[in-house]
Amino acid sequence: MATEYLEHKLALLPDMPGCYLMKNLNSQIIYVGKAKNLKNRVRSYFKSSHTGKTAQLVSEIRDFETIITSTDKEAFLLEITLIQKHQPYFNIKLKRGTGYPYIKITHERDPQLLLVSEIKKDGGYYFGPYPNVYAAEETIHFLQKVYPLRRCTGYQGRPCLYYHMGQCLGACFKEVPEADYERQIRQIKSFLNGNTGHAEKALHKRMEAAAADLEYERAADLRDQIRYIDATVEKQKIISNDNTPRDIFNFYLDKGWLSIQVFFIRQARLMKREKRLFPVVSTAEEELASFIVQFYQRKNTVLPREILVPKSLDGEMIEALLHVPVRTPQRGTKRDLLEMAGKNARLVLEEKFRLLELDESKTTGAMKEITDALGIAPGHKIEAFDHSHIQGADLVSAMVVFVDGQPNKKLYRKYKLRTVDHADETASTMEVIRRRYTRLLKEHAAMPDLILMDGGDIQMNAVKDVLENELDLHIPVAGMVKNDHHKTADLLYGGDDHHIHLDPKSQGFYLVQRIQDEVHRFAITFHRQVHTKHSLSSRLDQIPGVGPKTRNKLLRKFGSTKRISEAAVEDLQKLGISKTVASTIHVTLQAEVTAEVKNPRTPTNL
Repeated sequence: MATEYLEHKLALLPDMPGCYLMKNLNSQIIYVGKAKNLKNRVRSYFKSSHTGKTAQLVSEIRDFETIITSTDKEAFLLEITLIQKHQPYFNIKLKRGTGYPYIKITHERDPQLLLVSEIKKDGGYYFGPYPNVYAAEETIHFLQKVYPLRRCTGYQGRPCLYYHMGQCLGACFKEVPEADYERQIRQIKSFLNGNTGHAEKALHKRMEAAAADLEYERAADLRDQIRYIDATVEKQKIISNDNTPRDIFNFYLDKGWLSIQVFFIRQARLMKREKRLFPVVSTAEEELASFIVQFYQRKNTVLPREILVPKSLDGEMIEALLHVPVRTPQRGTKRDLLEMAGKNARLVLEEKFRLLELDESKTTGAMKEITDALGIAPGHKIEAFDHSHIQGADLVSAMVVFVDGQPNKKLYRKYKLRTVDHADETASTMEVIRRRYTRLLKEHAAMPDLILMDGGDIQMNAVKDVLENELDLHIPVAGMVKNDHHKTADLLYGGDDHHIHLDPKSQGFYLVQRIQDEVHRFAITFHRQVHTKHSLSSRLDQIPGVGPKTRNKLLRKFGSTKRISEAAVEDLQKLGISKTVASTIHVTLQAEVTAEVKNPRTPTNL
């Protein structure tokens, strides 16, 4: 039987083809599968009865993730790659090989076209694998007739039978020029890469001619041959037409959260996928550009030959920093791969939000689980705090309130810090706690049953110092701790700040996780607003002739420095700005944009 967490994820599965990766309690991948319909296939594991090894697999599943594709065949090809990479315990087939054939052009003086079961590092050209074995066999027979190479064993002093049939270039009795082989190989490669229009057109004509001559069996054979070609050489996004190592980045932004997908194309196929999910301060494009640059600064990270990004990104800036070609494909397989990465990014973020919504509707007993774990009296109201800044600038704090496990957004509060002008967790915490609970005391308002800080013992001790020593309040305080993967781990509590471990699958843990995500999101969103306003306002205020009224007009009309810099002088004059000032604004901001492109600032992680 599926846990409540898995039940929630099952409800969010898409009706699309793709691959699924089952994980155990230690987040190890124990099974990889593919499906025409992910929702139906994955749900069948938990909604049907099983025996033997399948029952054992289901009993060990604690989580899963999905990668959507455009077709079932793409899912099949991706499944092969994932199994060979991760070697999951419960996958019996495909661990050592695909079990399906490849079409190979051998690397010899007199090359051959063969059907083989595995790829070897022998210099040959490989295409596949092909799930329809019979279609692959028929296709290779067709290629041997149309683009013959060598079908015999080699020189034997006389022409072989295949030469007389037009299926061999004659290596059996003469020296075939290498140019002849190269011409044929070029045609075969083009055909197997999907350029089959000319060949299919000829087959259609022959089929129609056979049908007109009442040779219906011959016409049916030709019809089947066309179908086999389509099944064999159908273009797949999972496999590229060259061996260029390339990385593909795409994103999806919603509600202040950025979802990033990275596809790694190696050996002409999608070998790996990474995903990231985090709240953002600046624009999605700036965050993604920063992420890409920092991504390749990791230890032992090898740069690809090419990086593909969405058109909204400044590819020239990234290329200048990494010294790798950065491109935005406009058509074809590469563009389709980029779009597929974007779809997966959107799916991951929507799943997060919908899981939170489902969790919010099922919080019975969650508050009691937390208070019981902390050993405090049962309560109803939790207030949580978090801070946000960039290198000590634009310091802000935020507070969210959860009542009986549900967020009460009417009670949320934002704080611009007044007494702190640099990154100081203790001072920031003391100021916001002092302001919040001094006000509640003055208003004789109800205090919360628990205060949660997004941080460790530094923030907790600062809170307790203000509450106990300044305000004479005795409210339980706990810290929400994250693990190395920046995910909720447990709570800190007590005079010695010891760890309180919650069951990762319990409602109490889910509630802490939701509170931590929500207060972080709220703080980051507020900081983005303050930072954007201050940054843009200060830049405009420094331009001669721009006062508060002019600045506000520009902000209301354009909203960003980039849009103001792109506006024509005439557009600025329409706001009632003189031509001289409008020209000054235009020239100044254009110079700033140019300077930023040439000397991009190093982004900072919050």
